[in-house]
Amino acid sequence: MTLQEITMMVESMGLPCAYRFFPEKKVPPLPFIVFYYPNNDDFSADNINYVPILNLNVELYTKSKDIELEDSVEAVLTENGFYFEKTESYLPTEHMYEVLYEMQFIRSKDGK
Repeated sequence: MTLQEITMMVESMGLPCAYRFFPEKKVPPLPFIVFYYPNNDDFSADNINYVPILNLNVELYTKSKDIELEDSVEAVLTENGFYFEKTESYLPTEHMYEVLYEMQFIRSKDGK
């Protein structure tokens, strides 16, 4: 997948979304999604990176536990062929829930 395709996939979830964070004073009301690539896990050998593998985090923020919304996010990830690990946290200082989906994908060579 290209990075552009990942962005389009996240946008198709129908929620406000941003790469890494929303600009200060422009954070939309809950719920919203933030996604980013925390690091890579390339397949390599003999000092050559053969397959560029990016780790992808998709964070869903909600005011309260919303299983139906989580199901719809997970359906989009599954439809796009992602296996994901899911964790949940409550952020008491922000008064909101964070559901984190961690996954990997092979970045297309064109790098978009």
